[in-house]
Amino acid sequence: MNKTKNIISKAAVDTFSKKGYEGATMEDIALTGGLAKGTLYYHFKSKEEIFNYIIKVGMDIIKEDIIEETEKESNPILKLRALCKIQLQSVYKYKDFFKVVMSQLWGQEIRQVEIRDSLSDYISILEGYLKEAIDNGILKKGNPAFMAHLFLGVLMSASIYELLNAEDPDIEELLDSLMNYILRGIEI
Repeated sequence: MNKTKNIISKAAVDTFSKKGYEGATMEDIALTGGLAKGTLYYHFKSKEEIFNYIIKVGMDIIKEDIIEETEKESNPILKLRALCKIQLQSVYKYKDFFKVVMSQLWGQEIRQVEIRDSLSDYISILEGYLKEAIDNGILKKGNPAFMAHLFLGVLMSASIYELLNAEDPDIEELLDSLMNYILRGIEI
C-alpha cells in the first residue's frame, strides 16, 4: 500500500469509528488525514470505495496472521486456540477497525453484505479446523459448518465484551476461559 493510501486508510478507520459510516464524510476523512479532498478523490471515488478498501485490507491482514500462526500447529484444537488468540489480539491492536466492522455487520446495504461475505473465508478456516478435529475423534460428530458459525459467534461476543470492558487484558487467561467454555460443550 502506498504512503498516501495508508494515510487515507488510517484516517478513514479513525473517522468511521468515531462518526459511524453514515456520519462520516469525505471531507472528515481528508481533515483527519491532513490531506486535501482532491487527494482523497484521486485515490478513491467515494466514501463507500474507501470503506470497502479498508475492510478488505484489514480482513486480509487478520487472515494472513491467522494462517501464519495456525500453520505452526498440527493439533486442530491448538489451531483453533491460535485462531482465537490472533482474533483477540487483533481486537486490541486494531480496536477502531473492529468497531467499524462490528457496527456494519447488520443491514442490507452493499457494504454490509460485503462485510458478511468477507467473513466467509474466516468461517471456512474455522470449519476446516473443526472438521479435522471431528475426523480425528477430538470433537463430537456434528455439522462443522454450523459449529464454525457458532464458534465465530462466541468469539465475536467475547471480542465485543473485551472492547467494552477490558483495559489491559490477559489474553492467555481469556483464551483459556474461551476455549474451556466452547470446547466443554462439544469435546468428547
